[in-house]
Amino acid sequence: METKKMLLTLLVAGCTQGLFAQERVVTGRVIDAETGRPVSGATIRVAESLTGCTTNNEGLFELSMPEHAERIRISHLAYEPESYRVTQTDKAIEIRLVERYVNMNPVVVTGTGTHRRMDNTPIPVQVYSAKDLRTANVTNVQEAMMKLNPSVSFMTNGMGTTMSMNGLTDRYILVLENGKRLAGDDTYTRIDMANVKRIEVLSGAASALYGSDAIAGVINIITDDAQNKANVTSNTRYGSHNQFTQSVNADFQVGKFGSFTSYQRQQSDGWQLNPYTEDDDGNLVATNKEASTAYHSNTIGQRFTFDPTDRLSFYLRGNIYTYTTDRPMPMGDNTTNYDMRHGTYTYGAGAQYMINKKSYLNADYFSDNHSTYKDYFTGDDMGTNEMTKRIHHHNLNVKGIFQLGQYNKLSTGFEYIRETLSSESDNIEWKGISTMALYAQDEVNFNKHFQGVVGLRYIYHQSFHSYATPNVALLYKVGGFNFRGSYASGFRSPELAELYTFSESKRTSRLTIGNENLKPEKSDNLTLSAEYTNRNFSVSASGFYNHIRDMINYREFSKEETDRYNQENGTDFASVQIRDNIQSATIKGFNVRFDAYIGAGFSMNGGYTFVDAKDNTNDRPVDKSVKHSGVVAALWNHTWNKYTLNVNFNGRIQGERFSQSYGYAPKFSLWNLNTSHRFVLKDFILEPGVGIENLFDYVDDRPYNSNYATLTPGRTYYVSLLVKFNK
Repeated sequence: METKKMLLTLLVAGCTQGLFAQERVVTGRVIDAETGRPVSGATIRVAESLTGCTTNNEGLFELSMPEHAERIRISHLAYEPESYRVTQTDKAIEIRLVERYVNMNPVVVTGTGTHRRMDNTPIPVQVYSAKDLRTANVTNVQEAMMKLNPSVSFMTNGMGTTMSMNGLTDRYILVLENGKRLAGDDTYTRIDMANVKRIEVLSGAASALYGSDAIAGVINIITDDAQNKANVTSNTRYGSHNQFTQSVNADFQVGKFGSFTSYQRQQSDGWQLNPYTEDDDGNLVATNKEASTAYHSNTIGQRFTFDPTDRLSFYLRGNIYTYTTDRPMPMGDNTTNYDMRHGTYTYGAGAQYMINKKSYLNADYFSDNHSTYKDYFTGDDMGTNEMTKRIHHHNLNVKGIFQLGQYNKLSTGFEYIRETLSSESDNIEWKGISTMALYAQDEVNFNKHFQGVVGLRYIYHQSFHSYATPNVALLYKVGGFNFRGSYASGFRSPELAELYTFSESKRTSRLTIGNENLKPEKSDNLTLSAEYTNRNFSVSASGFYNHIRDMINYREFSKEETDRYNQENGTDFASVQIRDNIQSATIKGFNVRFDAYIGAGFSMNGGYTFVDAKDNTNDRPVDKSVKHSGVVAALWNHTWNKYTLNVNFNGRIQGERFSQSYGYAPKFSLWNLNTSHRFVLKDFILEPGVGIENLFDYVDDRPYNSNYATLTPGRTYYVSLLVKFNK
């Protein structure tokens, strides 16, 4: 009760302060120090405050500064950060930014949960900016990772798409949107890429900070809340096979209120890679099954903000997402007779209060609600649907960040998660489970060269009860070199489906049952890395070791166990399998990456990942792991007055991918040529684009199977148009 009174007093005090505080309006312009051209999209923020704004196309900004404030901070991904002391007489100020060609050193939040410069965080995080995403002309997160990150790969078949990262599948990868966990299917496909500010990727375990599932890594998608008075964007892309994406964003800032609205439509025709499939005897049989299924989806998002003072901020948010496949009519026994339909709605609210210059409180509530259906369009079940999954995920997080003297920053908080699941296909009726967690993390600055992070999360889970995950990370900086080392303990809670599934395969007379006695999967992750950077060049290398134990997989009943189960339950199944903690794996590997500015507008970047992922239980590679993969890109851009040309030639080279069900998928390489043409016309930006995907026309045209190397239909062409208005 005393704690509640104290928080209420702090919030009331903040609101009261905002009612009586005097503000002054400061205007200015941000320009390139070398060329004098305006810098659009630069963030201007009042130091030790939540107040900020964004420059428009002409580099202009207007900022309401609290009376007590003296300093503003200016940041842009393509420039060195700058600060400026605003005097009482300053009205129109000019700020010059120095361009930085590589290692843009943005502010990141994923590694520590607090805002730090990328080269100043003990936990390494890879960042892909809006500029990286735009020049590669990606339409979704999957495309972004395939083009930009060699450690992430994807496998798509009739069961859906599986993402892998450093040898582990997506059930060990945590996907966040603005730091909020996404639940259910389609976690990354429902993200509107036109509204993404950056993507932060953390390789390795991060359970002390984020809880369950963060064993292989974390992908945090940060969306952009542009703080102009008006910011309206339309982004259209159309390509071969009717691949169409349309995004519209409308953002407005009126005084202390902000509104951010987004809509995205995606659709595509389906295509075959081979019109034949093999029957059980190895004979080729005609089929109209599509390797890539036709689909359409819609996403609508809304966010409101209210900032009553420079130290207090509130938000409300909501999102609706629908996805439907458009499969062809059945042809014999070779085509599925139903469409998949997904529906998701999310909602949430939160507040942030800055206690003093370097300490603040956060409170967030978020709910993610996902449903999946089979809609039958032929056969005996025509016109009916089956609900295969319905998940309700609720998350409450209260967090405080406190500067303790000159050398320590303490983050501490409480998290409560409630998740429920129902499924007609798996015979689950509204099963639920709760998790509570306390976590604490200390960021220690020993001196200007040496920093560290120590953290611990204590979890109480309704099923397996208590568990704790520690982590420790160290950073040593000297000259342009950064050396990092970290240990992190990870865990993954059993999913509700793994605990309570009861499904029957009529075709094979097999029963699959859940196991309410499952333990959490656990991991120990070690990472060592080194990096060197200067204004024109950056190179980094990291090695990692990840041991995962108590992994959950199917355990087949012996004949005696099956007979006993049938006798006890009055059934007659040929086989029975149960999920159990029977597996372990060891992942070893390394990543290397470089960025180089050559001069005259030319730059290059690339990366290579080697992964040795071993399933210790079965003495084989881990399912869906890839040993070798790499990406490379060559870019050129030049500006002539109001026109900028960007040319991006990029490629991905990937080795064989192992599947425990289907064997190896072939190695491949894909190369793309993307061009964009940017015209700045006062308050408008027009940016048409044209490109060729899969330039050298690679196709995995084996007979229809469930383990294609890639689903590309061959060389494809696209055109795009970005129209942006800001004021």
